[in-house]
Amino acid sequence: MSQSKTFKNAKLARPKSGAKRPAKPEHTASSSNRGGTKQEAVLTLLRQPKGATIAAIMKATGWQQHSVRGFFAGVVRKKLSLTLMSDKADGERIYRLAVGKPPKSKANPNISAPSA
Repeated sequence: MSQSKTFKNAKLARPKSGAKRPAKPEHTASSSNRGGTKQEAVLTLLRQPKGATIAAIMKATGWQQHSVRGFFAGVVRKKLSLTLMSDKADGERIYRLAVGKPPKSKANPNISAPSA
């Protein structure tokens, strides 16, 4: 006869109802609330009149080249809606933020407003 193994006295790991848990923060800290973030460092470099190269940003942040380019596309252009300009000087591409406010949205001329 085979006997099945049952664990009658085995205890499952369950959180105790009286255990104290850290309170969840209502709002997570954004880069505007924290100082010295890599995002702020990159934006500071890009706001300089002379701009910055990808190599300079890589050195300042410790990021790899593809991460810097991804930051440009995902954060600078899409999330922050900033205009990123690039110029090629002495064989190096220099990136800088455009001065002034970016356009909020592009109007689509193919869509007309409903007339009443």
